[in-house]
Amino acid sequence: MTHARQHRTQVVAHRGASEDAPEHTLAAYKKAIEDGADALECDVRLTADGHLVCVHDRRINRTSNGRGAVSALELADLAALDFGSWKYRGSLHHRDEEPDWVHRPEDPAETSVLTLERLLALIADSGRRVELAIETKHPTRWAGQVEERLLLLLKRFGLDAPASPEESAVRVMSFSARSLHRVRAASPTLPIVYLMQFLSPRLRDGRLPAGVRIAGPSMRIVRNHPLYIERLKRAGHQVHVWTVNETADVDLCVDLGIDAIITNRPRAVLEQLGR
Repeated sequence: MTHARQHRTQVVAHRGASEDAPEHTLAAYKKAIEDGADALECDVRLTADGHLVCVHDRRINRTSNGRGAVSALELADLAALDFGSWKYRGSLHHRDEEPDWVHRPEDPAETSVLTLERLLALIADSGRRVELAIETKHPTRWAGQVEERLLLLLKRFGLDAPASPEESAVRVMSFSARSLHRVRAASPTLPIVYLMQFLSPRLRDGRLPAGVRIAGPSMRIVRNHPLYIERLKRAGHQVHVWTVNETADVDLCVDLGIDAIITNRPRAVLEQLGR
């Protein structure tokens, strides 16, 4: 066994256990906690009336039975929609029977729009340490307000100012260095993660934006540029990779000493890691 394989890799549930239940729903996050995920990942957007909700896309068309941009809708508008049945739309007739998940939630709240406040409460009530990785989504009209509302909400839960980044149960992620700068300026000890879809030439030497100590490369970057991952590690950075669902990709991440695997399949990844 190599040194890398002795390294404990954190398993992060991407939008909850999103292979088994509709992404960003209470059902998906409950399943991820039950499956033993070390951490949960969510995207947050600001509604027209100032609530942070867990929705990935700018518009709700893909993941609900409604239409429109999150930023143009109020929480009450979103709460009236179904964010669950889309997952099996058009697929049930290919199965011999309905998936177990269809029968599981009895409470409509489990597949309603999920606020970040409700997700934080779920984690607080889980009975064990479950970390949270929050990705900020920030349309121009809400520039700065997403981070401001996020930090206010974290403060209510006592999570905005950890004694040190290592002790924090929450980290904030973004593809925007400006967004991360806002978070760091307001809360210097809150860990921040710089997400990368492609490898920028100016970052190939392993540097990250000022104040960032965690890199968040895509799995494609890891596959195509393993030496870059080694440079990041040599520079003292942590590496959190998204989205890791294939067995071979999990093995590669472990061999490279990746610190966190963000996956739609937390239970399967935990089993592969022998946990």
